[in-house]
Amino acid sequence: MTSAPREAEARVGPIGALLSRLVFLAICLPGPVLLVTAVTLDPPRSSSDFWGLLVGGVLATAIGVGFGVFGWRVVGRSRGDARRLTAAGVAATAEILAVANHLDGENPGLELRLRISGPGFTPFEADTIRADDPALVPGAVLAAVVDPADRLFSII
Repeated sequence: MTSAPREAEARVGPIGALLSRLVFLAICLPGPVLLVTAVTLDPPRSSSDFWGLLVGGVLATAIGVGFGVFGWRVVGRSRGDARRLTAAGVAATAEILAVANHLDGENPGLELRLRISGPGFTPFEADTIRADDPALVPGAVLAAVVDPADRLFSII
């Protein structure tokens, strides 16, 4: 059974990955620091200070670690996608079948319906979102790279 096509995450280079991971690590740290402070503060503070630090530490840990782990995984997935496409990707073409406006907050763009074909895999259709560009019209052909094993693709 073939998997559903998936567009590769935006490429992050090694320096960007390192900096992103350091930021996500920094996001994870304040909560545990508050927890350690609440438990080990000497001399002990008032009851309200202790409970405030403890509750703040628990909330900051849950939110910070959750967000940090999520961000760390996104960076890892991006790097993994790039490595897989470099190692096993084949050149392909992506024909634009349909174009629709895509409103995403302050970043309007175009939603493209593509037919991706190339050697070594059965042609498939997929959707992607791109910045507004007058050259993106039905019938236009874009270059792509596809991992035939699981239809991971990237428009280049």
